[in-house]
Amino acid sequence: MPARKIQVGQVWKKDESGESYLITKIYNEAIATFALLRKTGAEAEGTVKVKVDQRGSSQALPGFSYTQESDSF
Repeated sequence: MPARKIQVGQVWKKDESGESYLITKIYNEAIATFALLRKTGAEAEGTVKVKVDQRGSSQALPGFSYTQESDSF
């Protein structure tokens, strides 16, 4: 499920396992945008780097679903 804009602090659920991940950083690298995610409640574990998928006016993380009902902040 895409979101209008991916932002630090959003929670996304991994499709395979159902585990929740928190976005800790968004950055650009050449012509692509990447998000760093950390499993919620597991501060000691490493982060996961995911390429942001641009879908028209919205953004998505392949393999993850946006968990918040509304993205109007």
